[in-house]
Amino acid sequence: MSDLPLTQRLDALVASAADLVAGTGDLDALHALDVELTGRRSLLVEAKRELGSLEEDDRRAAGQAINEARQRVEDLIAARRSELAAQQRQARIEAERLDLTEREPARTGRLHLVTQARDHLEDVFVGMGFTVAEGPEVETDFYNFEALNLPPSHPARGMWDTFYVDVGDPGTVLLRTHTSPVQIRVMEATEPPICSIMPGRVYRRDTADATHTPVFHQIEGLVVDEGISFADLAGTLDAFTRAYFGRQVRSRLRPSYFPFTEPSAEYDISCVFCGGVGCRSCGGTGWLELGGCGMVHPNVFAAVGYDPERWTGFAFGFGIDRMTAQRHGVDDLRDLFTNDIRFLEQF
Repeated sequence: MSDLPLTQRLDALVASAADLVAGTGDLDALHALDVELTGRRSLLVEAKRELGSLEEDDRRAAGQAINEARQRVEDLIAARRSELAAQQRQARIEAERLDLTEREPARTGRLHLVTQARDHLEDVFVGMGFTVAEGPEVETDFYNFEALNLPPSHPARGMWDTFYVDVGDPGTVLLRTHTSPVQIRVMEATEPPICSIMPGRVYRRDTADATHTPVFHQIEGLVVDEGISFADLAGTLDAFTRAYFGRQVRSRLRPSYFPFTEPSAEYDISCVFCGGVGCRSCGGTGWLELGGCGMVHPNVFAAVGYDPERWTGFAFGFGIDRMTAQRHGVDDLRDLFTNDIRFLEQF
């Protein structure tokens, strides 16, 4: 086969790769095949070594052919990875399915307002191509802080009032203060590209009042790939804003600071109560703050073994409870947790 012209060898390689990829039965086997087909000892890399012996014009054409063949192989692997991940997800759903049917329901109930909001948010992001990831609510200091560019001496740790758990060494186990640890776990377990959201319950030492509760819900998102830019972040949040709140609502980003993103921004939407004119709910500004976002800090990539020179990504997060209150005109977040039937029956 080495005596054949380069283009014929590349076509044969892609055809062989298509058969091999289609025959993989699980993600581990696909990962091993990915290394075999595109790694340092692959035939594609060997073909590149031949470029040095070619004339300049021939070298340019041959290089383009090799890159196109590599892209075709990577596309085959990515498509098969999506298929296998979906199969794995479906198998897990079937294995963990529980029959929670009430035999004699005394009264028809409904989902809590926050649960409705979480389900709706998940549907919107899944429709945009995101997958859903979850993680433990009791976390280690490494996942909650250190892997997110917050070492023990970092002054920004004061941004989070933390509940520590009396397990292991003091200060090493805690109730997670955000769902960002799930991002670290996803990156540890997954090779890019990544496009996932992480909804869940989080905890902070806040005194309950109209705008704060010690237990609340967040949803975060993470996108990692080659060539991801801040423009992708802005476009994604704008598309989400219109899909969730309606086309009449606009979004904007304001410069901010977070230890795990650089650059960082605050994510605002035009006030859903006054349409951006200015009212008491938005403090007369015409805008409502929803959460934070930014480009993933290179130190975070380094903590999970990603090459920050190759991969870029963005992350965002906002509170589900606060968004729910703003969407439905709820003045006091505590109403979401008092279990007052008169309040809950309105939704």
